Amino acid sequence: MLHIDLKGKTILLTGASDGIGKSVAEFLMKMGARVAVHYNSNKSSAETLAASYQETASKAFKADLSNEEDIYNLFEDVKNIFGRIDVIILNAGVFLPHSTNNDTQEWFSVWKRTIDINLNAVGLLTKLGINHFINNNEGRFVYLGSRAVFRGETEEYLAYAASKGGMVSLARSVARSFGKHNIKSFIVSPGFTRTQMAESFIHIHGEQKVLDEIALNELTKPEDIAPLIGLMCSGLMDHATGATIDINAGSHIR
Repeated sequence: MLHIDLKGKTILLTGASDGIGKSVAEFLMKMGARVAVHYNSNKSSAETLAASYQETASKAFKADLSNEEDIYNLFEDVKNIFGRIDVIILNAGVFLPHSTNNDTQEWFSVWKRTIDINLNAVGLLTKLGINHFINNNEGRFVYLGSRAVFRGETEEYLAYAASKGGMVSLARSVARSFGKHNIKSFIVSPGFTRTQMAESFIHIHGEQKVLDEIALNELTKPEDIAPLIGLMCSGLMDHATGATIDINAGSHIR
């Protein structure tokens, strides 16, 4: 099995109770990292996950990322309990449809909620992280972007595409602005990934619809993404700061 030594690393991972975040958290803890397993609603999954790797002293933390006070509290709780944060992985996000055929007020309500969770929360955690990393003279960010940033999305997901575009620009700006403070910033850009959300799409439209648009013979799984993020956390990819790594099974090649 691939081994990346993450012992001694404390990592805050948002959206860690399900999907890509859960697989990433499992991988990081297998590599020895102490992970702040963030969740919003799936408490049992987060706590079970953290308890499965007791030797790392990982712990579950609840926060609603649409609530500004919760974001401040999350960061302070992780910092106070663990003492130090070495890496922040900004994975949590929503993928909410809001067709332009909908009522405008309803459409804009979904837009605001998407931006609040996918971008505003990311911006606030980035600012808090920068302050903390400057004090420690080192730190790393990993941002979970999307293929949608570079190839666009369908009309019912305009807010999602916009939020992820803002995130990618933020991540690149952090890399350029704070490298001299020993802060690195990376973007992972997944395409269609086999998660619970994806299974719902497959149930409606069929798996063949997704397979027809990728270059490989199987869909990307969350565990296909986790090792790359582990490598970014380790420091072995520091000279790729600012880079975006695509993991989309060849469905969009730049």
